[in-house]
Amino acid sequence: MSNPIDHPGGPHYVTRSGWLRAAVLGGNDGIISVAALIVGVAAADASPTAVMIAGIAGLSAGATSMAAGEYVSVSSQSDIERADIVREADALEKFPDAEFDELVDIYQKRGLTEETARRVAQELTQADALGAHLRDELGMVEGLEANPLQAAFLSALAFSLAGAIPLLAAGAAPADRIVSAVLISTVLSLAVLGSIGAKLGGAPIIRAVLRVVILGLFALAVTFGVGWLFNVTV
Repeated sequence: MSNPIDHPGGPHYVTRSGWLRAAVLGGNDGIISVAALIVGVAAADASPTAVMIAGIAGLSAGATSMAAGEYVSVSSQSDIERADIVREADALEKFPDAEFDELVDIYQKRGLTEETARRVAQELTQADALGAHLRDELGMVEGLEANPLQAAFLSALAFSLAGAIPLLAAGAAPADRIVSAVLISTVLSLAVLGSIGAKLGGAPIIRAVLRVVILGLFALAVTFGVGWLFNVTV
């Protein structure tokens, strides 16, 4: 994959943060949730049929839950953004001088002289006063706005695709090898997910892979321990 900023004017990785966060979260949760559920059930000496039913139920419930959770949480963020836009527009209408001075102060704190700061604030105010305040006062950047539908769809899709990996591994494995098959498939899929997420986000791959694999194995260990100690389906 080519570097997205290897030429002037090219896009930056931060423009991917919204959808990439939702996709990685959904994929990571799908792998860990379904694998942990299967391992917990298998550790309780359940039959392969019970293991598969539990896995399918977990996959279905998890995907819908992720979609609903992402939509609600990102919608809340979007509501906050819209409310701030309304408040800022109202403040610009009622207190234009005070809002102008706020911009000047912001630019001075970023290193500009007062004269330059006033000139910049004046030109930006004339061009797009609200946009200048949203960007420089509130930190709202165009292209990074909350998108509830996108987050919900990507999270559910990633959960379903990733969660299907340990489920398929459990279905293909002999009854006495379900735990080991799920464990291997989980480690490999988490490593792939971590490397893809790091590549798309321009982050160090090794650190991202270790982070998701270690946390995933911890979750599996906990659910396996519960199933083994209490001999119950969890």
